[in-house]
Amino acid sequence: MRNISTILSIIALALIGVLFYLHLSGKGKPKDESVSAGKKNHTEFKIAYFDIDSLQSSYTYYKDALEEMKGKESAANAELQDLKVRFQKRYQQLQNEVNSQAGQEAAQKELATLEQSYRKREAQLQENLQTQQMDMTKKMRKQIEDYLATYNKDKGFAYILSYEPGFIMYYKDSLYDVTGDLVKGLNDQYKATKPAK
Repeated sequence: MRNISTILSIIALALIGVLFYLHLSGKGKPKDESVSAGKKNHTEFKIAYFDIDSLQSSYTYYKDALEEMKGKESAANAELQDLKVRFQKRYQQLQNEVNSQAGQEAAQKELATLEQSYRKREAQLQENLQTQQMDMTKKMRKQIEDYLATYNKDKGFAYILSYEPGFIMYYKDSLYDVTGDLVKGLNDQYKATKPAK
């Protein structure tokens, strides 16, 4: 998740740099003024931010989804542990039962098949967990983006960035911190759509 927010932060900062350059050089002015008709005069350029760590620790959907992912990971680990125990038991049985050369070869084939089956299932479970985690991340990003689009209709921010402590953003004015508004709005929205238990 940190990699995704890191990449998005870098892209956002690069775009902001380009926009500042265009804004200050005067080359980025639109030729058709009618496009901005009806919109507020953008003489001030406001950028807001939200703290991604605070969001993750306070957003109920994220906490619920994380708990669900932990449960799925525990179930996958329990299944793999069960397969491993059965593999070890079968290995002991074959070791005690096999006396002939032909029996040893058959036992080795069976053990190789069991090990291959275990590795295949382990890879499937890991892939499923990764896919579910990516889906959860996409869903959360979509919820944040949709909420911020609605939230910003009357706020007039040019950009709302995610802030991650110790990364890229060297200064932030808490006047433009919208984390509290974002967490409250997202939690209210999630609470309204969350199925009752």
